Amino acid sequence: MFDPEEIRKDFPALNRLVNNRKIVYFDNAASTQKPIQVIRAMQDFYEKHYANVHRGLHTLSQEASKMYEEAHEVLARFINAYSWREIIFVSNTTEAINTIAYGWGLWNLKEGDEIVITVMDHHSNMLPWRIVAQIKKAKVRYVDITDDGYLRYDQLAELVTNRTRVVAFSLASNVLGTVNYAKKIVKIAREVDAIVVADGAQSVPHMPTNVRELGVDFLAFSGHKMLGPTGSGVLWGREDVLEELKPFKVGGDTIIDVTLDSVVWHELPWRFEAGTPNIAEGVGLAEAAKYLVKVGMENIREHEIELVRYTLKRFEELGGEIEYYGPRNPADKTGVIAFNIKGLNHHTVGAALDMFGIAVRTGMHCAHPLHRRLGLEGTVRASYYLYNTFEEIDYFIESLEKIILLKKSLSGSPPETICTGT
Repeated sequence: MFDPEEIRKDFPALNRLVNNRKIVYFDNAASTQKPIQVIRAMQDFYEKHYANVHRGLHTLSQEASKMYEEAHEVLARFINAYSWREIIFVSNTTEAINTIAYGWGLWNLKEGDEIVITVMDHHSNMLPWRIVAQIKKAKVRYVDITDDGYLRYDQLAELVTNRTRVVAFSLASNVLGTVNYAKKIVKIAREVDAIVVADGAQSVPHMPTNVRELGVDFLAFSGHKMLGPTGSGVLWGREDVLEELKPFKVGGDTIIDVTLDSVVWHELPWRFEAGTPNIAEGVGLAEAAKYLVKVGMENIREHEIELVRYTLKRFEELGGEIEYYGPRNPADKTGVIAFNIKGLNHHTVGAALDMFGIAVRTGMHCAHPLHRRLGLEGTVRASYYLYNTFEEIDYFIESLEKIILLKKSLSGSPPETICTGT
């Protein structure tokens, strides 16, 4: 049975005191805490098996290589890839998308071609395409959202034309939590034979992911957002599409042979993992994936939905002082809640919550165009994961109540005249 209290026992950081209060970690969309199993797996690797991979016949190198290659197999099963050869280890989602943009875009885009992305995209799925478009004299077109945070699929169908070569989108928004309908997007893109790139940084850690069902050409996600270490992540691509992808970074371990006149690239996935990789991080990421599988991705998804549902219900008790952004239906979003307290700067709220030991994120969350589309200068973002509880939400609401009361007392104004700006 899914039990957050039992799960919490695996996370040493959750016992930390912040400002003499037990920490409430609601910053999971930025990065997640690590279970002791991941920490120990990496420690064991460094203590007993460390050596460089693929470059030695001695015992330690053979052991390290085996562990690193098996990590690829674990991640392939985690997203139901066709083969472990489709799993390329990268440092994070950002590197993965840059690899696609430069490895595919620079070689396949031409002047007048179009790339379709969305207003809700993270900068990491926006800026690489804009730079490549500038180099190739291609054009970037943006799909808007509705006022309540859903993608404009009607507009997407209009923007995708015979000139569209790439459709790139986030499977879930890192600000609004909106879960996008991948199959609908893929269907529209396939009508013009465009490649489809999915940013899974905010979805893969939170719900079951099956790349065979998604139908996309590429999927990128980060390890540190799914209980794994920093410096770990995955670029998945269908093997036939990966064979068309040119290596973005080249050097050691990417080749079979080099002469002064030619190069024979290594087989998949090694041609895309240049130099000494983040070996321990790959081992840690595999352990994180195993942990999530054991807990059950379906359980995690349902738990987050209920946490959001409960939070929105509790928000209603705060006398209209909270402005909340994005879908109102918890089933349409991940465990991300972007909000503001009326009349208070988002950074002020974040700092105040930290005094209560509550960790949230404030600002524009690497999604400046989205915030400007919503007419906002920033938001407070609370984001949940498998170890968060309803009791923590109760404490969160109580803390917000105290912040609101303090705001009113300092303003010297009755509630009805308090500024409602964001």
